[in-house]
Amino acid sequence: MANVLSGIQSSGQLTIGNYIGALRNYTKLQHEHDCYFMVVDLHSVTLPQDPATLRENIESAVALFIAAGIDTSKAAVFLQSHVPAHAELGWLMTTLTYMGELERMTQFKDKSAGKDSIGAGLFTYPSLMAADILLYKATMVPVGDDQKQHLELTRDLANRFNNRFGETFPIPQPYTPEVGARIMSLDDASKKMSKSSTNPASFILMLDEPAVIRKKISRAVTDSGREVKYDPQNKPEVSNLMSIYSECSNMSIADIEAKYEGQGYGPFKKDLAEVVVALLEPIQQRYREIRESGEIAKILREGAEKASATANATLREVKEKMGFIV
Repeated sequence: MANVLSGIQSSGQLTIGNYIGALRNYTKLQHEHDCYFMVVDLHSVTLPQDPATLRENIESAVALFIAAGIDTSKAAVFLQSHVPAHAELGWLMTTLTYMGELERMTQFKDKSAGKDSIGAGLFTYPSLMAADILLYKATMVPVGDDQKQHLELTRDLANRFNNRFGETFPIPQPYTPEVGARIMSLDDASKKMSKSSTNPASFILMLDEPAVIRKKISRAVTDSGREVKYDPQNKPEVSNLMSIYSECSNMSIADIEAKYEGQGYGPFKKDLAEVVVALLEPIQQRYREIRESGEIAKILREGAEKASATANATLREVKEKMGFIV
């Protein structure tokens, strides 16, 4: 069994892209590996957050983890901030990280673009992400394309630590499903669907009401043609909608093309909306039950206990090898 570590930020409500690209894969991996799934709330505050909104987003994300099918008897579900070893190893990894490595991070460049002032946490958070992974000696890390650069830094830091202080960390490998790993924006298929977008019409939230989902999909950008054809290079927006349809319905792209041959985008979009609604409604119902039950505190307490047992053992080993008195 591989050790698996993955996390989702609590900087906004989760989208259908988070479900297809991450949560659904978590539910598969939990049956085959030793899994640690966390809400990375420390990463969320690298950009300014309203405290009440942050708290709500954290609880919402945890409830959606469970509603999506994560079984807490098989996988640890916890908050990054509930395991102090993350922050401590994050600092130790920062001391091993070179300025040039952080300066090359494209996510830092994207998130800092156009800002008058930039917090140091946004610059150094790849070192904390490396600590997140290495604490659990994860050998498999589900990541999207936008996080592969950070995983490469983690691999470099694992090798650097091993060479300097002795063999300690396995070198983590990326886990990226061939299909569904990257759902794009509804208004611009060159950009990943993101809950941090300033345009609410660009993403579908897992908690959007059916009427909202139908409206967003009806207004999703397509092109001037009529053909429902999968061609990411020449028809990126339509191809993205087809990917969502396929992922939510288990229909192949070829079957979708055949079904809507000669019909145009209207019937395709209408059916796509119903497919998405049908997928999300049972998750939303389970989500409401979890929020009303008050069981989130218990889930997080038990998850932090399991995660801490592994994380604290790793941190102790690291500190001993670095020369600290523990």
